[in-house]
Amino acid sequence: MTNDSIHMTTVEEAGFIIASNAKDYGTEELPFEEALGRVLAEPITADRDLPPYNRVTMDGIAIRIQDFLNGARRFFIQATQAAGDPPVDIYVQNNCVEIMTGASLAATINAVVPYEQIDITDGIACIKEGVDVLQNQNTHPQGKDKKQHEMMVAAGTTIDATTINIAAAVGKTMLLVKKLPRVVIISTGDELVAVNETPLPYQVRRSNNYGMQAVLAQHSIRPFLLHLPDEPAVLRQQLQACLEAYDVILLSGGVSMGKFDYVPRVLEELQVVKFFHKVRQRPGKPFWFGTHIAGALVFAFPGNPVASFMCLHRYFIPWLAASQGIAPKNTVAVLGEAVAFAPALQYFLQVNMQVSPDGTLVAMPAAGNGSGDFANLTAANAFLELPANRDSFEKGGVFRAWPFKNILW
Repeated sequence: MTNDSIHMTTVEEAGFIIASNAKDYGTEELPFEEALGRVLAEPITADRDLPPYNRVTMDGIAIRIQDFLNGARRFFIQATQAAGDPPVDIYVQNNCVEIMTGASLAATINAVVPYEQIDITDGIACIKEGVDVLQNQNTHPQGKDKKQHEMMVAAGTTIDATTINIAAAVGKTMLLVKKLPRVVIISTGDELVAVNETPLPYQVRRSNNYGMQAVLAQHSIRPFLLHLPDEPAVLRQQLQACLEAYDVILLSGGVSMGKFDYVPRVLEELQVVKFFHKVRQRPGKPFWFGTHIAGALVFAFPGNPVASFMCLHRYFIPWLAASQGIAPKNTVAVLGEAVAFAPALQYFLQVNMQVSPDGTLVAMPAAGNGSGDFANLTAANAFLELPANRDSFEKGGVFRAWPFKNILW
């Protein structure tokens, strides 16, 4: 182990420092249709019993169970009731109501016999021989699912399609949600050109910022994108403006030890307090993290595409979850084949995780060609975090995983 690696911040230390800087950005109200992916800041409760009435669950006839128990098998159809119609009561012995699924069952009726068990001729419904009828059969009692004012979705829940469904069902047109931080993604480097430009042989198109933008969109954040040249004066001016306008700055590039890596020096000049610079990991060793005196947080990732992508998922996304009050996830997977890694660094191995037939999450290495090989990310769906105190990792070992795609699709 080199002296350099001894003095670097460990992955665990970096994660703890970042988590300790989680922030609550308050709340806001949104129309429920626009709240997908946001975090509820208050519970959703039932505005009335669910179901709100004794609901019919089969098409057929509704009868009074006592008539059946008294021997009646032929029932006169006194009315037909569809879902949404006012409930029809039965007060006459051996009468029935032809009724449809979803209809409201009147208080005087307590059993539904499905069409498959009856014959209807000339307005008379006959229950077939051998059919038994039980009280309250094929009915969904009022309040069986939830009582009025009972909680349906807890505060702190990430809003998904089921939450939207429930909000609509209880008439909750506006939802109180946790505010998201204002984020700017800044790429740096004179070698980077716009996507619509044809790069010279010694240039490349900007892509890290768009990849990061797409990841943040999955978490309902719409960041502003900015590209800055490797010029200290421009960096200083633009970073100062961003520190005042945004809650979080995500930087890509300019944080290593090169002659034109000005970002750390400029951040220090702008009174951004450094918590750490360099983490004992690969990829992403030059990662820099700090906070401005006015409150903005700065995540300065290396410019290598895989390093930037990994650091975003390993550090920023957990910080965002903590800031939104979401409990941390701890995904683990079984290594599908042996791996060797010599440097004394925490290694984030690109893997393709799949669920095995016995239900185990298995991670097969998809190592690629280093932190510049962003094309290899299409063959992987997660990073497997391999400890720094070992250089060989056996097949079957269990390690923490950081998914960046849905592993079940």
